[in-house]
Amino acid sequence: MSTDSAPRSARWWGQAWRLVVAALLGIPFWFFTAVLVPPGCAATTCSWLVTGDPLIALACLALLLWRQRFPLVVATVVTVASSASTLAAGAALLALCSLSTRRRPLEIGVVVLAFVTASQVLAGIYPLDVPPVSVWLELVLPLLCAGTAVAIGVAIGAGRVEARSLLERAESAEREQHARAAQARAQERNRIAREMHDVLAHRISLVAMQAGVLDHRTGLSAEDTRLLVRGIADGSQLALEELRDVLGVLRGDPDRPEPPQPSLDRLPDLIADSRASGLDVTLTGTVAGEPPDLIGRTCYRIVQEGLTNAAKHAPGAEVQVTLEGTAGDELRVSVRNSPATTTSPRPPSSGFGLPGLTERVALAGGTLDHHPAPGGGYLLTARLPWPWPTRTGRG
Repeated sequence: MSTDSAPRSARWWGQAWRLVVAALLGIPFWFFTAVLVPPGCAATTCSWLVTGDPLIALACLALLLWRQRFPLVVATVVTVASSASTLAAGAALLALCSLSTRRRPLEIGVVVLAFVTASQVLAGIYPLDVPPVSVWLELVLPLLCAGTAVAIGVAIGAGRVEARSLLERAESAEREQHARAAQARAQERNRIAREMHDVLAHRISLVAMQAGVLDHRTGLSAEDTRLLVRGIADGSQLALEELRDVLGVLRGDPDRPEPPQPSLDRLPDLIADSRASGLDVTLTGTVAGEPPDLIGRTCYRIVQEGLTNAAKHAPGAEVQVTLEGTAGDELRVSVRNSPATTTSPRPPSSGFGLPGLTERVALAGGTLDHHPAPGGGYLLTARLPWPWPTRTGRG
């Protein structure tokens, strides 16, 4: 069975039971009229009651199939036709109820007026054997029927509007949830990329630099060659261990806690590792005090990125790292490298270094600048706010 068969059958069933209800609603009106006509009238002057009356009712029921596409036209035609058929009264009430779901007062008023008028015309067709009553009493029953149909239709229309509103809100909430999930995934991917770059790029760059020296420099002594090979092996091992730590944290491994984040106090170790790998690095400047963890960690990453870029793009260059700052002012850091003095294959670039570093510095409330230095080389500078340490205590 196709996927459309179930909805199509449901729609036909919905149409069918409504038409049945409309036909059943017309039966009491027809039966009431048949009882009130004089005896023998149905076989003579009142033959319309058993011939034309049911035929018009069937035609009105058929017209109801198009009431959703042409609600006003169908409701008007069926209501006018009900002036010649008592059995069509149910079809007219269903058409009025369907029209009322649109909740348009002008349309409803026109069809209600037509329904009441049709009831008065119908009363004149058959010679009913009833005592005379006032016009107001003759209008009570059709107005009551029409008012009931309108009330039901308006209630159904309001329910549909509310259901549609709830559906739209649910769809909007689902779209927002998907958007938040996509944003969270993008942020997580950026965090993974940034962590992988910060942890591994520097180490891999030093290994690549040592491998380049080993490949391009001839005439190295056995001791120099052994030191370079040992440096490559140690650097590779450290890179694997750092990668294992990062992946353990990203996978949420409870047995592998997040490694401590580096801060300003680990800069000498970073400089020492770079020197051991063959990078000519000099550290100068004065930092008075211990900056907050976020500032110290950001400063460490700035220097690390500067050394990584120098090792990648300026082999053999001299690198000058300068730190200056004090509490209550700011921390200024610069990494400047001279032009490259040797040529070697450039290692692949991830493209996450400086953009990720810019994001880190912005999160710390600082500014980052990087551009070619006058006279050659490259200059990376940053200014990080260093507020006074907060003091808590009782007065």
